[in-house]
Amino acid sequence: MKENPIRSAAGIPMLLLLLAVLLVGGFLMFNGVRTAAPAWIIAGILINLLAFFCLFGLYMVEPNQAAVLSLFGKYVGTVKENGLRWNNPFFGKKKVSQRVRNFESGKLKVNELDGSPIEIAAVIVWQVVDSAEAVYNVDDYESFVHIQSESALRAMATSYPYDQHEEGQFALRSHAAEISQHLEKELSERLADAGVQVLNARISHLAYAPEIAQAMLQRQQANAIIAARTRIVAGAVGMVEMALAELQKNGVVHLDEERKAQMVSNLLVVLCGERATQPIVNAGTLY
Repeated sequence: MKENPIRSAAGIPMLLLLLAVLLVGGFLMFNGVRTAAPAWIIAGILINLLAFFCLFGLYMVEPNQAAVLSLFGKYVGTVKENGLRWNNPFFGKKKVSQRVRNFESGKLKVNELDGSPIEIAAVIVWQVVDSAEAVYNVDDYESFVHIQSESALRAMATSYPYDQHEEGQFALRSHAAEISQHLEKELSERLADAGVQVLNARISHLAYAPEIAQAMLQRQQANAIIAARTRIVAGAVGMVEMALAELQKNGVVHLDEERKAQMVSNLLVVLCGERATQPIVNAGTLY
């Protein structure tokens, strides 16, 4: 089922014409009663009934709105011209808004890729682009959009971990743009049959479930501490290597392997310690 544009008559001229026909019918009935002419009375009644019936062909179409027309259950076409319009009075008319709409899904509790329960919600921006598909392919396109959006959000959340554990891995918390693109693609595939286009989809809420939030916070803190320590040690080792290389290059002092090990140990303590070290000056010999 695809949208088929159909022409419609301007409503205001048609309304004026029908009012004029009603006046003519009333005039015939009046003259028929005055002159005792049954033919004129019958003609006036028929004309008024026909004009009154034709008034049911008038309908309003607002901006960014489409009127889906059907004849005895068969789809006829879609009218998008704004204002007062007129078509066959036998046509059934169903109006569909084509304005841009958005909604925020409820907070869903799902298990991410690693199995940890999380809470997630998203804001979906969507628009009806094919009124015929929206009316005839699904029972209620608004309900269909809401249910399929939550289903797509659940499917997407189970495909990624909450935090990035490996280099180059996509995660819900650290790759918002990539996750939004995946969610938008997932929604577009699910809602295409309903004549709905997804304009934007972004995560609006993301958190660990309350029952594991404290444990996950401790794990995040531990990971941060380990990462920081790793960087500090790497930097300290590089500085020690540079110091030994400069001493040997300039011939400032010659150290045996034991003294080199002691110097490396002292430098690592100074560079990796959390607190400032207190130096002790050796006034005697090295040995």
